[in-house]
Amino acid sequence: MSTPLAEDVTQQLRRLVQTGRFGDALARYQRIEATPAGRRPEAQLLAATAATRVGELALGESMVADALERFRSRGDADGRLRALNLLGVVSWERGRMREAEEYLAQALNLARYLGDSLMVARACNNMASAIHLRGRADEAVGLYRGALLAYQRLGDRRGTAETYHNLGLIYRQLGLWREAEDAVHEAVRHAEMVGEKGLLALVLVGRAELRVDQGELPLAYPDLDRAGALAAGASDEIGGAEVRRVRALAALKAAEFERALADAEAASRIARAYDSALLGAECAALAALALRALHRQPDAEARRHEADEGFRALGALTLQRRFEADWNAAAPASKSQG
Repeated sequence: MSTPLAEDVTQQLRRLVQTGRFGDALARYQRIEATPAGRRPEAQLLAATAATRVGELALGESMVADALERFRSRGDADGRLRALNLLGVVSWERGRMREAEEYLAQALNLARYLGDSLMVARACNNMASAIHLRGRADEAVGLYRGALLAYQRLGDRRGTAETYHNLGLIYRQLGLWREAEDAVHEAVRHAEMVGEKGLLALVLVGRAELRVDQGELPLAYPDLDRAGALAAGASDEIGGAEVRRVRALAALKAAEFERALADAEAASRIARAYDSALLGAECAALAALALRALHRQPDAEARRHEADEGFRALGALTLQRRFEADWNAAAPASKSQG
């Protein structure tokens, strides 16, 4: 009697994950975790996916690591592939970049061996994100484009939206504005058709950040408002923190330094709570710039050191160089005369 029940539970979890109801999926799994159905690696992997999507990275990592061992013990190569890919993503989010690249390389090789086109695309996309962070932009663009073609052939709009979002990010950082505009437009278009709140929040934040970099602040705020509401509706704390991070960036551009500091520190607290290493380093950098502009030099130096250490630990060369340039270019705001 337990096997049909286990299969039913796995199907329920899969439907919840596929429709973006990650909080519901995690709650459903936690109710049956100690049962035979909950000990199935398929159920563990789906619950781990849901956990990572709502920012519960440590919990997700624990569940997917257990699922990986169960898949290995029964010789399930397909399950092992999906677990390796998710472990790579979680390691990347938690700042263990070398480990992330190792997991993702294993996933990519296994996907190619199994002829799994969808997982090849996912692994390419995730590997590109890892090597892009380390400053290998040209190599990352090639992998993203390969993933995009595969997603388009498969008709996978979610993967297409994510990859366009990632391409928009890299083009923005390279100053290729036309290419970045095209990519974020496509990311939003595909995410709208998918209709998943967390995904749509992600791509809207990407479009808003492009607007901020281009100095078009009035165009950025509506996307940030909508992304914040979507992230809240999806119980996506990390997504909400990304909104606050870009709000801090916009406030710096507008010379609203107290507001920039408040948003950066709010996002930083969430990054620490959820062990998101990259978000934490980016928020520390924004806080440092705001504190310096506010003539709070000791505090600014402390946050600058935190940002530098964070970027260095991640190997995030591009972001570290940009922060150094912003720091060197920034001048503290003039104090008013009383």
